[in-house]
Amino acid sequence: MAADRALEVLATGLLTLIQDLGRSGFAAIGVGRSGAADRGAFRLGARLLAQPYTAAALEVTFGGLSIRAHGDVQLALTGAQAPAAIDGRTVGYFGPFALGDSQVLTLGTPQVGLRSYLSVRGGIAVPPVLQSRATDTLSGLGPPPVGAGDILPVGPPPVAFPSVDVAPTPALSEDILVFHALRGPRDAWLADMDSLVRTEWTVSSHSDRVGIRLTGEPLQYNPARIDQELPSEGVVRGAIQVPSGGEPVVFLADHPVTGGYPVVAVVVDDDIDRAAQAVPGQQIRIVLKN
Repeated sequence: MAADRALEVLATGLLTLIQDLGRSGFAAIGVGRSGAADRGAFRLGARLLAQPYTAAALEVTFGGLSIRAHGDVQLALTGAQAPAAIDGRTVGYFGPFALGDSQVLTLGTPQVGLRSYLSVRGGIAVPPVLQSRATDTLSGLGPPPVGAGDILPVGPPPVAFPSVDVAPTPALSEDILVFHALRGPRDAWLADMDSLVRTEWTVSSHSDRVGIRLTGEPLQYNPARIDQELPSEGVVRGAIQVPSGGEPVVFLADHPVTGGYPVVAVVVDDDIDRAAQAVPGQQIRIVLKN
């Protein structure tokens, strides 16, 4: 029976979370959307298994996941390609595959990219919190991080059947990533806005789902703004905030709802998923759109 299917977690690697597309409509009460950091990879996994985006999946940061099937399940892997094997037999990405009862799937470390997504037909059926099963690492809302020994129930499969064997997917890059951004709203707070685009930034190891912390030549505030205080105001995914230290932060899925440092630009939505796959040490260039 579908209700008896589950995934037993044997190992989780650096960080494994349950994610869907997040909880929308709660910003007014201080609750961010959260959800999958790489939304495109999450959506592809759902489509490959012919199920809605409301079906929760596992977001695996830098590989290391190992799971055992309780009952037969159908899975799909998307996002960063970590070497994957079922009982030692290699399996591929971007297409559905079966994991039989008692079989074990293991993921290694991806060579390129940071976050892999393991989708299961029927979804991870943990109780929702505020209409979502997403784990928000900033607020603590949603299910806790997945741990070894957890038994994750799998929901009933949808009526539709998968119809794609393998989806053509652009490869992730380990080269310099270019983020296109819109200027403002607080670009006047910088002494030289061009310094944001002239600098070749490096992804810090202190980055997480809240945001990518960039290291490089610190940006300087406009001297006319030094003694001014910016009231806390709303921020969005992709906002480039410049703290007093001058090194920017690009907000990701678990960003705060409001912030008190100036947001000098916002990365366009088409580039946010690529930002979620940036690894520590990777180079970033920001290009302002007209």
